[in-house]
This record gives sequence, C-alpha cells and structure tokens, in this order.
Amino acid sequence: MNKAQLIDAIAAESKLTKADSKRALDAFMGVTGKTLKKGDKIILIGFGTFSISERAARTGRNPQTGKPIKIKAKKVVKFKAGTELAKKVK
Repeated sequence: MNKAQLIDAIAAESKLTKADSKRALDAFMGVTGKTLKKGDKIILIGFGTFSISERAARTGRNPQTGKPIKIKAKKVVKFKAGTELAKKVK
C-alpha cells in the first residue's frame, strides 16, 4: 500500500474527505519525526511503539572488492508492534 492508497483507506474508514485524511496523515508523520528527533518515544497502546536506536560504528566489506570499509554510527527508527496489531496480522 502506498501513501495515496493509505489516504483513500483512511478517508473511507473515517468518513473524512481525502484532503482531510491527507492532512491528518501528514500531521502524524510530521509530529512523529519531530518527536523522534528530540529523542522521545511514541507509544500507541495496542498499535505499537516508535523509538530511536543508535547503531555503533562498525567495519563492513565492499561486496565487489572484498576490502574492509568503515560504516559510521547512526540513529535509526525502530517500530515494535503492539499486541492488538500483532494479533490482527496472525
């Protein structure tokens, strides 16, 4: 499902217009990004938890040459599904 399809599904489920659904989704994505950038978590009971994790610097290998390369440390977004969401997927 892409963003346009998600907006259509949200509009159909919530009886909002597509424009309102797009604004709501964009607002959610914006707030999520800002919150995670500050280092906070977003916990949605039953749905899941968004958080930031730090990946340490490490040595990898260039697959073409086999030579070792240094991979910088970075922050990555993690999502852990809640129990209700996990049950719906089973």
